[in-house]
Amino acid sequence: MRSVRQCSRTACLRPAVATLTYVYSDSTAVLGPLATNAEPHSYDLCGEHAERLTAPRGWEVVRLEAEFVEAGPSPDDLLALADAVREAGRSTPPSPRGRHAALPEPVQVGEVARKGHLRVLRGEG
Repeated sequence: MRSVRQCSRTACLRPAVATLTYVYSDSTAVLGPLATNAEPHSYDLCGEHAERLTAPRGWEVVRLEAEFVEAGPSPDDLLALADAVREAGRSTPPSPRGRHAALPEPVQVGEVARKGHLRVLRGEG
């Protein structure tokens, strides 16, 4: 499923729909569809900020799409979510040797050291 990335503009909480990158050697700002992965030298923008984007004097803005619209979950995303919920709801199948066969021994935990509110624990088993 897609993760929701927010607009890179300060205090904007809207979801990103476009990615802005700069080509400094050509004095060009490239605004395209939202990149699959967040890149450190690019900026994710919401629809409003993507539409209002202007470049500094002497720079050119290349828009790879005419309009950037927030895309909701796709049918594949919804099916993946439904499959995950179904899988989580399934019970663990019983052991072939019976319900109580081969249960692990409980682990004994002992405190080794303490510093303030932190404790170092040692597992014995």
